[in-house]
Amino acid sequence: MAGIADLLNSDLGKQIIGGVSGEAGTSTQETTSVLSMALPVLMGAMQKNASSPEGASSLLGALSGSKHSGGGILDNLGGFFDGGINQEDEQDGAGILGHILGSKQSTVENAISQKSGVSTSAVSKIIKIAAPILMGYLGKQARSQNVNSAEGVSGLLGNLMGGQGEQNQSLVTSLLDSDGDGSVLDDIAGMAFGGKKGGVGDLLGGLFGK
Repeated sequence: MAGIADLLNSDLGKQIIGGVSGEAGTSTQETTSVLSMALPVLMGAMQKNASSPEGASSLLGALSGSKHSGGGILDNLGGFFDGGINQEDEQDGAGILGHILGSKQSTVENAISQKSGVSTSAVSKIIKIAAPILMGYLGKQARSQNVNSAEGVSGLLGNLMGGQGEQNQSLVTSLLDSDGDGSVLDDIAGMAFGGKKGGVGDLLGGLFGK
């Protein structure tokens, strides 16, 4: 199965990066840097949320809903970006991020800004635009693989992040939740400012096997 890194390196990924860059006013290099950090963090947070029955059910419902099921947004990226992102699209992105990251959203944005050198406001804009695209991508993968259970959702996320099965899922969790407190997002600030061993770059290397 193609992972999230493969998506960013694909022709579709280049189209996504180009469109997001135009909307956020950032260079393709800056956008690529932000997305390469943000997408695995968002998926890791989703995987952590999906570890509970309630969280998995909620995510499964979102992926199978009419807005994200089948990845329709990926089939019409030109329409999504042409004429600019509208208020409804921005609200959708903000809602997705709020659900996934909760009160830790600003912490994540600051951490990615620190590591990428891109302003926090631009990081916020980039991930807000990218969130519905990521959900569309996950929805398309879930539909093509007939994912209809909590275990299936968690497995899908693990595979797309480069993990296989529970063992690697535990590894991903340990990389994200470096202090073992059960909250993967509490560690992002420490990663950005060197307060913990490793960092977002090391995390991505572990996830993608680089």
